[in-house]
Parts: sequence; structure tokens; C-alpha cells
Amino acid sequence: MSVPIVTFTRLVCIGTAGKPSMPWSRTRKNATFAISLLLRRNTFRIPTEAHQRAVKRNQPARHSIRFLKTDAIMTTNLTRHSIVFLDSGVGGLPYLAYARQSIPQIRLHYVADDKGFPYGNKTPERVRELLHDRVLRLCSRFLPDALVIACNTASQIGLYSLRAAQPGFPIVGTVPAIKPAAAESRTGVIGVLATERTVEDAYLDDLIARYASDVEVIKQPAQELVSFVETKYLVATEEERVEAVLPYVKVFLEHNVDEIILACTHFLHLEKEIGIAVERLGGKDVNIVDSRCGVVKRVQSIMTGLGVIGNEAATGGSQRAEPGEFLLTSDPPFDPRYALWAERFGLNPPERL
Repeated sequence: MSVPIVTFTRLVCIGTAGKPSMPWSRTRKNATFAISLLLRRNTFRIPTEAHQRAVKRNQPARHSIRFLKTDAIMTTNLTRHSIVFLDSGVGGLPYLAYARQSIPQIRLHYVADDKGFPYGNKTPERVRELLHDRVLRLCSRFLPDALVIACNTASQIGLYSLRAAQPGFPIVGTVPAIKPAAAESRTGVIGVLATERTVEDAYLDDLIARYASDVEVIKQPAQELVSFVETKYLVATEEERVEAVLPYVKVFLEHNVDEIILACTHFLHLEKEIGIAVERLGGKDVNIVDSRCGVVKRVQSIMTGLGVIGNEAATGGSQRAEPGEFLLTSDPPFDPRYALWAERFGLNPPERL
């Protein structure tokens, strides 16, 4: 099998007089992250030796940027490509698992921002601050082809600012599946189970106004359920899980809801138990809806557009990627439950981002 050869140029930071100085630590982060963007444009950024010597002398580096051609080449194949999934905790893992079924030839990494958990009760400003820091760090480590913000709260609050800060880098968000749920509802009443922040955010109201104006929408904040999944799910019995979701399901059924939207990725782990609770409470023909399918289709489209996979490979292929990394933002030693989550979803043992 032939291996494609990709040529690239080099973007060099060159010292110039009279320009504003920039600390090396920031320059290094910017340059490292730029690799993930510029490789997709057949470019590569490195600091000059003069720049590095200035840093060693503990002097501020003054620089400007210009392009220089080089005859360097790089070989690439599918094993070099990757996608990163980011969430405040373990909620986004079902999205990674669903993507693996569709594009098994791409290596999928996961970042759980356990140090920043939970996002759902933080201010929008704090969530955006955390997201920008985590995205810079994960891109510096992986140079991914795309990023999935596998968290509804983070997507609603930070997706636009992340895309603005990283132009040209594909970032896919997860949003509540309001549109399909409203279209499929027979009773004219749909339910949204979400975090406190998602329920309060104007973005959700906008989605409802655009796609569900002709149905009634019952919104329920379930912040305690997020913590339950993150900290107790693996040690809880099935009955304990069912008991955890029963109060929320009861409210939905009392309002004649026939479409329950899981507007927090953590709740996908409880999909089975929500179904059991519906049956136990006498619910009939109630659908449980999430956005996995739409998100993964978008990821497939991006990877096809980048030329990483062909159209025929978008439904899977014979080549399977190595297990991805499972990274945490806290300092080791890590909570033992994260090793269990990593193993459960076929990822490598946890490491620090």
C-alpha cells in the first residue's frame, strides 16, 4: 500500500526590533498549538535559534512572523490522525464510543476535566476560561484533526468563542436534540433533562423558539444526577440507578411528555435506567433522545472534507486505530474510578493532560 507524502513549509518567528515583546512560555504555547492548525494548511511553525538563545539569557523575545519555504517532507497515514473528545468528566464517553463504531480507523482520545468538574453550576465566564485553557493544552499534546466538545453546557457557553480563537480548527459541539424531538412528538409535549446552566442559558430558549414553538417544553435541571454519574455510577446497583432517575421521569410523565431529551452527556450513561423508570411508572411510547448521531455525522463529514477518510470509509473500515488516551486535568494520584472508566471504554490508563 502506498503511503501519501505531504510537503510543508515552515513558519518561523524572527526577531525584529521595535516590536512588542512576548514571553517565551506564551510563544511556545502559541507555536505548538499552531502546528495542529498549520499542518492542515501544509505549514509548520517553529521558533528560531536566535529566539531560543534570547530565552536562555532570560531576555524578552521580540519577534515578527514570515513564511519560509523548505524542502522538508512528512509521511502520514491514518494512524497519525486523531480526534479529541472533551467533557467536564465522563459524560462524553458514549459519544466517543459511538464515533468509534463509525470511524474505527481514527484514533480517538478523551479528556475529562475532572479538576474543573462540574461545568453545570459555574458562571459562563469561568466555563469559557476553563475551556480555552484545556483546548490549548490538548491541542499542544495531540495535534488533533478535530475536537468534539462532548458537553452540552460547554458547547452552549463556549463553542463560539473557541471557534473564534482557533479559526480553521474544526470544533464540533453538542446541543440538545430539540428539533428531532419536537418533530417526532405525538402528544405535543417534550421534556429536557439538563444541567442548571443549560436550563438557564438563553441558547436553549432560542433552540426552543426556532424548532419547538408549536410544542410544550418541560425543562428540568438535574445537577445532582450529573454528580451521581460521575462519582457513583460504577459502584451503584441497577436499582440504585433507577431510583436516582425516577423523580425526574415522574415529572415528565405527569406532564404527558413522550420525548425525553438528554441535554447533558452524563445522562446517556443512564439511558437504560430511564427507560426502566418509564415502564415502572406506566409510561407508554416514550422516546429517549440524544445528539450522538448528529454529532458523529458531522465529525465524519469533517474528516472526509480533510481527506483523512474517503466517502466509502465514513461508515467504518477494516483498519482499526490503537486505543486512545484518557487524560485528566487533576494531579495524580487519580481517583481509581477513572481507570475503570478508561477500561470500560477501551482507552489507555489515565494520565495527566
